[in-house]
Amino acid sequence: MFMKGVLNATDVRKNWGRFIDTVIYEKPKIVKRNRDFLISLSIKQAKVLLNSFHFKIIYSKEDDGTVTATLDDFDLVVNEVDEMSARKALAQELIEYAQEYFSEFQLYFNSPNRQSHFPYILMILLQEDLNGVIDLISA
Repeated sequence: MFMKGVLNATDVRKNWGRFIDTVIYEKPKIVKRNRDFLISLSIKQAKVLLNSFHFKIIYSKEDDGTVTATLDDFDLVVNEVDEMSARKALAQELIEYAQEYFSEFQLYFNSPNRQSHFPYILMILLQEDLNGVIDLISA
């Protein structure tokens, strides 16, 4: 590992407040406990790290005038009256999927076809509201 300044978990525990302040106001930190390592990031840092993870929506106009929308690489499909309604419905589906993924993290993360969803899941969960998730979806 090239990163210098890996912290010992015992030292972090003793100086918890200072550790948090350093992560939030200065930079991410790596902590070592026995043979295990973890990285600590602020929410702002995590959003920057995940900034390139967006969703591509594909619209199909149906014979009845409705719009079917799907997301590339995700098994989510909705049918709505127009494109904006479809985009909003997909955003709601993404939130539900992200919450389920996170609550069943070991199952989803360890599934080969779902592991690549992890950064997208984090990006969804870091949004403040539905509009934040809608903004992650582009045509």
